[in-house]
Amino acid sequence: MHLPAEDLDLITAATDGLWHELRGQRLFLTGGTGFFGCWLVESFCSINRALDLGARVTLLTRNPQAFAQKCPHLVSNPAVTLHTGDVRTFPFPQGEFRYVIHAATESWAREAEISPLERLSTAIDGTERVLEFAATHGAQKFLLTSSGAVYGKQPGNLTHVPETYTGAPDPLDPASEYAEGKRVSELLCSLYHQRSRLECKIARCWAFCGPHLPLDKHFAIGNFIADVLAGRPIRIHGDGTPHRSYLYAADLALWLWTILLRAPSLVPINVGSARDLSILELAQLVAATLRPETQILVAQKANPDAAPARYVPSVERAKKLLGLREKVTLEDAIRRTAAWHRR
Repeated sequence: MHLPAEDLDLITAATDGLWHELRGQRLFLTGGTGFFGCWLVESFCSINRALDLGARVTLLTRNPQAFAQKCPHLVSNPAVTLHTGDVRTFPFPQGEFRYVIHAATESWAREAEISPLERLSTAIDGTERVLEFAATHGAQKFLLTSSGAVYGKQPGNLTHVPETYTGAPDPLDPASEYAEGKRVSELLCSLYHQRSRLECKIARCWAFCGPHLPLDKHFAIGNFIADVLAGRPIRIHGDGTPHRSYLYAADLALWLWTILLRAPSLVPINVGSARDLSILELAQLVAATLRPETQILVAQKANPDAAPARYVPSVERAKKLLGLREKVTLEDAIRRTAAWHRR
């Protein structure tokens, strides 16, 4: 299903002036069939057409048939080529690719029916395979979509996590597998930069909202929108006190393109929203935005003496270094996401 034209126009306008270096070039993208990938590919195709760049993108996928069913308009685009393979072992396509984006192993892969060991292997071995491809096929710029999970548990007295925070996940906690995979992926970028001088850009991604976001996974905002669309009460399984923030997917795409093309090498940049709110406040906002009469049910009683858990980034570096700003409000993000899923 197509992305909204207003979102593609927003990305085009916000990235004006970035694209001249891609004229006639080839890009290689992993994770092109996921949430991040669909936004990157469709915005690329839209801008490629609008600016007559003559650029092409090759997407690595394990299941081209599934992607063709999901996004037939992208598969049929002459600028798009599908390359079949596993990210850990894929055969290298021939030719030169100046730009490589590694957007595989998104966070909801944790719910896939594969073992944590295999997920960790996919993250680490996959990143090394893609970096080796980039280093041997003429790549100048490489973008890794990392995660805010690399910081580990956010201290209660730190409202927004900056890139300079040096916390880390517990290496003995099996649940740290996703975060540790991202941490090693960042280290691999540093090692390949040292070896080949490949410009490695690091986008530490947080939480998002928008078309293509699954409404039935472990994302509170997606679950709440699904509840409202189905006419159900919004159910909060915890006490509603953890704090989160959400960036709209059009902002996500334009931030990622800007980081790839303009960010310094090996300078991690948080990608997310600094507007934080509790899970209960989020449920109230979703209800107020879409159907105010929606009932909200909270399963557990909050402890007034406990500091709330937080997962919220500081985005000051993105603002100061790249001039990036959030362009779509959370209320509008909720409306746009619900409207796309109603189609």
